[in-house]
Amino acid sequence: MTIYRLKRTALAAGMALALSAPAAGAAENAPLNVLATIGMIADVAQTVAGECAAVSTLIGPGVDPHYYSATPADVDRIAAAELILYVDRTLEERLADILARFRARTPTVGLAAASFDTAALLEDPDARGEMDPHLWMDVSRWAQIAPVIADAIADQRPDCAEAMAANVEALSAQLDALHAWVGGSIASIPQGSRMLVTAHDAFYYFADAYGIEASEAIEGISTASEASIGDIRAVAAFVIENDVPAVFVETTISPRTIQALVAEVQAQGHDVVIGGALFSDAMGDAGTAEGTYIGMIRANAVTITQALGGTVPDWPEILQDWADEWDISP
Repeated sequence: MTIYRLKRTALAAGMALALSAPAAGAAENAPLNVLATIGMIADVAQTVAGECAAVSTLIGPGVDPHYYSATPADVDRIAAAELILYVDRTLEERLADILARFRARTPTVGLAAASFDTAALLEDPDARGEMDPHLWMDVSRWAQIAPVIADAIADQRPDCAEAMAANVEALSAQLDALHAWVGGSIASIPQGSRMLVTAHDAFYYFADAYGIEASEAIEGISTASEASIGDIRAVAAFVIENDVPAVFVETTISPRTIQALVAEVQAQGHDVVIGGALFSDAMGDAGTAEGTYIGMIRANAVTITQALGGTVPDWPEILQDWADEWDISP
């Protein structure tokens, strides 16, 4: 089964108007209007829903969801949605209050809480009791949102339940294969070199799932605070001590902190390069392979593996239709 492609105070007054307006009643056989905060949710949701829903994304490629604040146009989109899907307030920090206000009138699902036991979640090391919301970095964990999304859509489109159950099963098989492939890719990196250094702490789940020996970042899990010179120097010391060959920028964060890190390491007489750009809090552009969840994870695994001295394994046969769709050679 081929992964579906992703389709691609005035604010307070607008919100009050949207909240007071009656919801338009859609015909039960029309596609459900689903709004997902981030692309990693939207791609899975559209794949699961098929023709039973039209899924759109609120926060687009290259945009940091930690920082994102709703515009009046966003409030209109939220008001028009029949189902809203988000991760957790620890990710969509500045949208949390708005989503809470719409919850009373629109089914709104926080997928972290709805899909996972607390024991399955990693804690923010800088904020005890707060979860790390970057669950999509572990494919096996992220696959668990699919049946939750199917159930949420089936609540309003019950005739779609059987078809969506089949879609969930097919997607789960694909994601199982992707998970194993990423693990094999990272395992090819020589021991002692599986050190992942990034701009912010978005990769703890990736490290936990795939055998990364250490994951270090200049900024914490949230990007709400600026990195300091002390942060850069601390990570530079880690790079030097562990002879890390490459560090990585992220597509949603300015490369300046990683560039400063490289300069600091080089100033101390050591060599390190920027190994490439990773997709952390957003996927790639719509209409590209990296604009799908599978493509995002594949791109990250390839970039990390090659930069740290590993060899990318053969692509899984079950995902060959996806590769053919995007004209990607095995």
